[in-house]
Amino acid sequence: MLNRELLCKVREAIFSVLPITLIVLLLNFTIIPMSSGTIKLFLTGTFMLILGMGLFTLGADMSMMLMGEKIGAYLTKSKNLILVIVSCFFIGVIITLAEPDLQVLAQQVPNIPNMIIILAVALGVGIFLVIAVLRILFKVKLNYILTFFYIAIFILMFFIEKDFLPVAFDSGGVTTGPITVPFIIALGIGIASVCSDKSVEENSFGLVALCSIGPIIAVLFTGNFYDFSQEAYSINTIQNVDNLYDIYNLLKGSLPSYSLEVVGALLPILLLFLIFQIFAFKISKKGLIKITIGILYTYLGLVFFITGVNLGFMPVGIYVGKNIALLSYNWILVPLGMIIGYFIVMAEPAVYLLNKQVEDISEGAISRKMMQRSLSIGVAISLGLAMFRVLTGISIWYLIVPGYSIAIILSFFVPEMFTAIAFDSGGVASGPMTATFLLPIAMGVCDAIGGNILTDAFGIIAMVAMTPLISIQILGLIYNIKIKKSKKIIDRNVSKEEYEIINYDEEK
Repeated sequence: MLNRELLCKVREAIFSVLPITLIVLLLNFTIIPMSSGTIKLFLTGTFMLILGMGLFTLGADMSMMLMGEKIGAYLTKSKNLILVIVSCFFIGVIITLAEPDLQVLAQQVPNIPNMIIILAVALGVGIFLVIAVLRILFKVKLNYILTFFYIAIFILMFFIEKDFLPVAFDSGGVTTGPITVPFIIALGIGIASVCSDKSVEENSFGLVALCSIGPIIAVLFTGNFYDFSQEAYSINTIQNVDNLYDIYNLLKGSLPSYSLEVVGALLPILLLFLIFQIFAFKISKKGLIKITIGILYTYLGLVFFITGVNLGFMPVGIYVGKNIALLSYNWILVPLGMIIGYFIVMAEPAVYLLNKQVEDISEGAISRKMMQRSLSIGVAISLGLAMFRVLTGISIWYLIVPGYSIAIILSFFVPEMFTAIAFDSGGVASGPMTATFLLPIAMGVCDAIGGNILTDAFGIIAMVAMTPLISIQILGLIYNIKIKKSKKIIDRNVSKEEYEIINYDEEK
């Protein structure tokens, strides 16, 4: 049974990653020729990426989702507000400290110690996870909270160094990665299921959206205490490989470190679950075995995924960015970015989990295909704008403020569930693939044309996180219009039938 499910997950991963693989191979045979060793390394990374995605998604279904739902349901049933607040705060901090994407971002921020960035983001998530849960319990409209805090962010933007803006918004995007998203989404489902009122569907979403705000505010505050300026960056180069033995040696050297990194990522969550199991859950032996197997799959999936991305995708991304920037027609980067953006969001592990959850909660009214297409279009537009910004050096201020303003305005005209899904999607779309393939492309371009990596390359994650807020809510507008039209047709038919019945009775 498990083998069949794993094959199904791997098949889905193949179809997700295949478009990006074909694009890179097409570039190799056309405008950006690569060495045979580079192609071998990239294909090895692709294989590990596919296997990692398959294992991760299966493992998350079996363990992370179940753990999150049970913790959320228990906290709500306890009816102890202090317990809910304290537990949610520590849950937010712990799962954020476990997020691999955050570690990668922190290492690239100059002049600020890695741990300061990580702790600032973790505290931001912890505080806003509490706010998100209290919103569900006290039934506060999501768009009111979003409007308030994004206005607060816009005000803060006037008082910090402009070079720090892209990093702050990127921190909100990387926080909601493959570790955080399954747990937080499941936590929201668990809480909403206990509340069991008419708004249960809407309440199941929105936690990821609010947890993406916390890091932005926390990092904006942190930036005021440091002299934030550009430093020299050492751009990663592609490892020289000639044969499979060289690739084997690279894997032998990198796998142990990535394995330990993932252990460090998952261990705090496991300890948290163990505490709840001892004092609250008392899950059966059969249930614990299932969760244990799921955790093992999740662990192996993340190890393979991170190794594949760092081994093949990140170096190739930098190489592609550098070489396209040196072309006389480097403007091709904009349409190419749009094409890559359309397909790359399909390769995000957390996107699959969100789309599946949306389909389940909406009982098929919002299908995975509809969600995926809307996300892909949104990310395609964002990548086009991001690559234009990299080439021109335009400030992220002129894109972020109008984009989020449009998203906030739309939230007052679409069903609340679509607003929650849209803002959740923004956080989910900017996952490991964005941080490890698209950001390197932007860094490679900046390095080649002599641009400012801090202000021009950073911010690409923020752009990816922004446009789904608009595209998904537009989907909500269309959905709302269709529902209203169908209701009118039904009402019209009912009235017609009543009229005909009356006439029939009169004739008799």
